[in-house]
Amino acid sequence: MNTRVLTGITTTGTPHLGNYVGAIRPAIAASREPGVDAFFFMADYHALIKSGDAARIERSRLEIAATWLAAGLDPEKATFYRQSDIPEIPELTWFLTCITSKGMLNRAHAYKAAVDRNAETGEDADAGITAGLYMYPVLMAADILAFDANQVPVGRDQIQHIEMARDIAQRFNHLHGGEFFVLPQVQIDEQVATLPGLDGRKMSKSYDNTIPLFAGGKKALRDTIMRIVTDSRAPGEPKDADGSALFTLFRAFANESETVAYRQALEAGLGWGEAKQVLYERIETDVAPMRERYEALMADPAGIETILLRGAAKARAIATPKLAALREALGLRSSAASGASSTTKKVAGAGKLPRFASFRDADGKFRFRLLSADGEQLLLSMAFADPKAAGTLQKRIGSLGATGAVLQMKEQGMTLDVDGEAVAETPDYADASARDEALLRLREALGQLATKA
Repeated sequence: MNTRVLTGITTTGTPHLGNYVGAIRPAIAASREPGVDAFFFMADYHALIKSGDAARIERSRLEIAATWLAAGLDPEKATFYRQSDIPEIPELTWFLTCITSKGMLNRAHAYKAAVDRNAETGEDADAGITAGLYMYPVLMAADILAFDANQVPVGRDQIQHIEMARDIAQRFNHLHGGEFFVLPQVQIDEQVATLPGLDGRKMSKSYDNTIPLFAGGKKALRDTIMRIVTDSRAPGEPKDADGSALFTLFRAFANESETVAYRQALEAGLGWGEAKQVLYERIETDVAPMRERYEALMADPAGIETILLRGAAKARAIATPKLAALREALGLRSSAASGASSTTKKVAGAGKLPRFASFRDADGKFRFRLLSADGEQLLLSMAFADPKAAGTLQKRIGSLGATGAVLQMKEQGMTLDVDGEAVAETPDYADASARDEALLRLREALGQLATKA
């Protein structure tokens, strides 16, 4: 059974080497592990709490999406989307807000820290504190609970938010008498690499001591590395490798034999200028091919947009039926669906589920279609000589849902893979927009069938 792992990506600032080594590289590697259903989202709603600069947020969203894709994130395997493309998240935030205690939010670390700063300066306790900052933990809970994430990788400063998400989920489950939400687990990686910046302190935009990952190209990378602060030991004098920021940075990119050779060279008296050049060349070996992909992606923002909208369609195929079930639990179902009003005109397909329809084709082979509630053909199976094989596959698709089956993109349509075999295909579509809309409808249908099963 797959473990769903959900990671939020802050959309402020430009990625640097510390972001790549400490977060991007390990997260992408983890997403490739067998049994992992990886969700990555750009937390652009959260960014609004920290920044009111619309141009900066827009640019950052593009740069960060391009960075993760260039670094190797596979949007066909992982679900990669923008938070702001999922309308179910703010809706769920309100549902959760209505059951979250103010006392719990009063204890949130970020809010308490802001109140304490005001107290130190003699200001009113809530001076300059927005409701966005105060409600941040509820929005984060909605990010997680909308997709039934099993694990959420976070730094130690974020553990409290995951605990709050669990508390909120448990309260909702208790109040409404069901297992509506999976309770997420904190995932802490004790081995997360922390790189030193130009001044030896932790590489951070807060200290203005970062080394750019892609910004400015190879010249900016080399020029910045050449500005790293070192001690006064001259060429020929032995250097303390373990106390050197250069060695720490080199080790983050090099293999074992390269690391040993670099240590020996430093301890044998390699000059700092030459050591920086060696460091630059080693980092550039890894970064150059990624930078080439990054620049191609940045030159094609429409291509990035298509990837993100496809990711949003995959994510909404889970969130949409989830929210529908929550609305029903909260008494927000439509009058037509509940039968509360006999005078309300029923919408075509209301209350119906997607269904399979079996038939024999002109060659005498057996096929089946997946039809939406209103009769639209969403899938057409491959031909089978054995009707039992077709029937077995029908049942399997109906139980797998959108996440168990794999949808592979073609030129204008999609194919459905089950256990590594293409078993059905969608109709062809005139353009990518029509295909993406159909993809969303298909994923919703598969999710509804799996829920029924």
